[in-house]
Amino acid sequence: MKSNGFNKINTAVFISGNGSNLKNLIKFSLSKKSPINIKFVLSDKKNAKGLRFPKLHNINYKIYNFSDKSKVENKIIKDLKKKQIKLICLAGFLKILSKNFIKKFKNEILNIHPSLLPKYKGLNTHKRVIENNEKYTGCTVHVVNAKLDSGKIILQKKIKINKKDNYKSLAKKVLKQEHVLYPRAIKKFLILKKKFYL
Repeated sequence: MKSNGFNKINTAVFISGNGSNLKNLIKFSLSKKSPINIKFVLSDKKNAKGLRFPKLHNINYKIYNFSDKSKVENKIIKDLKKKQIKLICLAGFLKILSKNFIKKFKNEILNIHPSLLPKYKGLNTHKRVIENNEKYTGCTVHVVNAKLDSGKIILQKKIKINKKDNYKSLAKKVLKQEHVLYPRAIKKFLILKKKFYL
């Protein structure tokens, strides 16, 4: 598949839940100007609500059981290589990938995180932000490396926290901005990748 005369990059999206970022990325990928072609969706949960989106758009998807992490990761690596995947987008994927997996796809994995990294790595970010009376929060797209939420930052979006906000209202506000940020970050990352990584 081509976009503006260049080949679109075969992309996989990893999810665990509702898949709103996946839905947004599929919409983005269908644009002529998009540099990505979502060829595969992976979930670690068979009941992930987000799996309805690859079904709707006739995108190949698969559910993997992570009970034996090393074994399943080797299987995933083989499947991704077969599909010639060159970019992995983590979108609410709750498993931590091993150093070995990340090494196999060095500088090819992006993650979107619901805080202004390096602050509030890990889970329950909105709750922690509210409890600490922060004035601002946001979201970050970064390259995945071996340390949790510590890779090179591609783009961030800052959001003001209102006095009325609780962690649920904040989560909604941040998610809305994630949908804007992720496609922009992918475009920027692929420009950087062309210059510095290949």
